[in-house]
Amino acid sequence: MSSAVLAAHDPCPPSAVSHGAGLIGLVGLIGWVLLARHYAWSGPNAALVCCIATGLPMVLWSVLVDKVHRRPSTGLDWANPRPVKDVIDTSLIKLTGLWMTWAGIAAIYATTRWYWTGSYQFSMNVFIYASPFLFFLSIPYVIWVDRYLKDQRDGAWHFGALISGQPGWERDAIYHHLRAWAVKGFFLAFMLSIVPGGYADIVNANVAEIATNPVWIASWLIIAMFLVDVQFATVGYALTLKPLDSHIRTANPYMAGWAAALICYPPFVLMGDNGPLNYHVNTADWTYWFEGNTPLLILWGGWLVLLTAIYAWATVVFGIRFSNLTHRGILTHGPYRWTKHPAYLSKNTYWWFATMPFLVTNGSWVDAVRNAALLACVSGVYYWRARTEERHLMADPDYAAYAAWMDRHGPVPRLIGWMTGRRVKPDAIPAPAE
Repeated sequence: MSSAVLAAHDPCPPSAVSHGAGLIGLVGLIGWVLLARHYAWSGPNAALVCCIATGLPMVLWSVLVDKVHRRPSTGLDWANPRPVKDVIDTSLIKLTGLWMTWAGIAAIYATTRWYWTGSYQFSMNVFIYASPFLFFLSIPYVIWVDRYLKDQRDGAWHFGALISGQPGWERDAIYHHLRAWAVKGFFLAFMLSIVPGGYADIVNANVAEIATNPVWIASWLIIAMFLVDVQFATVGYALTLKPLDSHIRTANPYMAGWAAALICYPPFVLMGDNGPLNYHVNTADWTYWFEGNTPLLILWGGWLVLLTAIYAWATVVFGIRFSNLTHRGILTHGPYRWTKHPAYLSKNTYWWFATMPFLVTNGSWVDAVRNAALLACVSGVYYWRARTEERHLMADPDYAAYAAWMDRHGPVPRLIGWMTGRRVKPDAIPAPAE
């Protein structure tokens, strides 16, 4: 039986996000960037507005077109609202847990020095300005959502019950709540810190001058792809809301998963200039090695742009749900139809081709071997991240079904299986209906 016929009888599990959500967000982002370039709005506040221009269309699409608020996974029953008087006591306990969680995150921000240096200062300024609005808006929001929740006792309630001495709280629910907010507190601060930089580079760029040099074209396009990634990721960390079905179902409960992820980000990053996995010693990028060879520069630059585009695409398809270390609905469309980890695969391939660590400017074979070995270790870290993420997500039957389908039909898993001699067991393939 041909693979096409088999695939027709064995469709890929549906994705939690539609193509339209990501595409409409991309339209909003591009529209704002074009407007900002025309009026020279290149400051950090304009970069934040770009996040709104990216996120708002996706929210509207998700509600009006995809109708995500109607999905059972939200845990909401819109047909049977409770009176406010019946939920107010529960809501107050929940608000206690929520506000104490925010206070704990604020205390961590206040006492750790790196959050008050460099680009992180911008994140802290945003949080300081937004905090009173979040405080007061959380009151009607929590009461409103509690009127429709089937089970009001979520992680915030359990944490609030523990703090206020109420009976009925559960330790596992509190752990889930704290893990979820740890993810959001750590990564949202990081994403906000890098929002203004790439945005300003794109808005201020002299496109006419860039167009005269293939290397400049490639570099500008790569920066643009990273801008897309950063904007969508920032929106994703901000919009973890049940009515949008974008809430955190679970945060990774495994320490190995947290370790693998955190060593890729400041202040724990191991791949930086002073880190033990720094693979850039006496290296030069691709433009140095191919200088003067215009056809090769165009070819190599185009390949790197393609890899970065795949990386950005892997974030765009999340819509409003992007987040590390969490389960917010299973993605099975876009590049996730080719491999379970398109972002990691494209990112690591990019590093190998952009840096070429086995070539060094001082001619030292020791440095060349060492750099290549260290970049191999970096790639190994991302393989480790992928495995820990799969371990977490495999607890969801939807992801288990997707992973099994990918083993049967995914081009990259099938290629790896062919290269390693691993084959999918025949009994894992469903027989077509008669």
